[in-house]
Amino acid sequence: MSSTVSEAMAPAGIQDWLGRCGSRTRVRRIPLDALEDWHTDPATGDLRHATGRFFTVRGLDVSLPGAPVPHWSQPVLDQPETGILGILLTYADGVPHLLMQAKAEPGNPDGAQLSPTVQATRSNYTRAHGGRAVPYLEHFLDPDPRRIVADVCQSEQGSWFLGKRNRNMIVEVDAARVDVLDSWRWLPLAQVRLLLAVDDLVNMDARSVLACLPYRLPYADAGPARHPTGELAHWLHHERRRCRLKATPRPLAALPGWRRTDEAVVHRGGRFFRIIGLEVEAVGREVGRWTQPMLQPYGTGVAAFLTTLLDGVPHVLLRAGAEAGHAHGVELAPTVQCTPANLDALPPAARPRFLDEVLAAPPDRILFDSTLSEEGGRFHHARTRYLLVATDDTTEPEGFRWATPPQLTALLGRSRRVNVEARTLLACVRSLNPAE
Repeated sequence: MSSTVSEAMAPAGIQDWLGRCGSRTRVRRIPLDALEDWHTDPATGDLRHATGRFFTVRGLDVSLPGAPVPHWSQPVLDQPETGILGILLTYADGVPHLLMQAKAEPGNPDGAQLSPTVQATRSNYTRAHGGRAVPYLEHFLDPDPRRIVADVCQSEQGSWFLGKRNRNMIVEVDAARVDVLDSWRWLPLAQVRLLLAVDDLVNMDARSVLACLPYRLPYADAGPARHPTGELAHWLHHERRRCRLKATPRPLAALPGWRRTDEAVVHRGGRFFRIIGLEVEAVGREVGRWTQPMLQPYGTGVAAFLTTLLDGVPHVLLRAGAEAGHAHGVELAPTVQCTPANLDALPPAARPRFLDEVLAAPPDRILFDSTLSEEGGRFHHARTRYLLVATDDTTEPEGFRWATPPQLTALLGRSRRVNVEARTLLACVRSLNPAE
């Protein structure tokens, strides 16, 4: 163990370190019927853990009047508890450093990824599994309020989770008082941001917490933004009021268009996603072996911000995005967010506005382009291509608003305003000026 804040590791050194940590995990696909400590409710078909903790796979009936697809049914992961995603921050000679973890999740496509200092569900950190304690948890359970840099509950994927939320935290510490364990390293903030450009290296939870980091330089809300921040918050509230989305839990066994086999829960058209079973063996985790269901999507997603300069100030185009699993229905979302491979199974009107512009953008218009993994603890090989695409079109269609990155950072200071894909893109925007 060490308490030293070292020089920045070379990217190859970071990848070697991640590779060593990832080699300690083995994942094997198993039938749902072979899951240990998971039971199928005989009345509903819902799949739940024997303890009643962790999460439940259940059905959801969704209506969204006026949408291209006004009604559908789907499985969903119901995880009502609040977890902790926390990063420790320190300064070495005035340079901010983050204590990052090399963590291999069973759903990751290629081993360990750069993760927050603490990444734990409430079931995990209260040791419902009977395993070891979560390292560094004490820094986030009862931190000195004067050392809290960020602390806000945020939603996660509203298309796959029902009401999921995690507490995103950044807490400043004295590095000399922190023993650094084998799977953790102090890394400069600027380096972590630059690593976002490497496919599948910085995990979703780390990206979410990075987006919550306040800007170091103050900005004037009355500056040359297209809209004042308060006006953007009012617009979101208005979009939520007029959205008529209704999501109703229903038995998993009764979902139209879905069926369960011995191996998985699948869509009859072979689209969207399926629920599979995994057996996991992991050295160094709180529990060394477990089994669990996971959601495995079909196809790689696309999430993009269109960006432009308005009076010389960078802006991104936000969309009011309705998703069935969000507690308030609508959150601020990327300009484009979809899985293109599923679009030919939907009406033509369901094709997202601006998708063609994003996919056809010439190289000189693409400011950022990286394919990153989604949450590997619940999703198996879920990946999204994240893009920042410059445009000269500064119009604002209905359901869209231009905002500056500092405004978006301010807006996500309140819970459940900015969805997880938009938070990743905000972290990517800020990576273009990593020393900020």
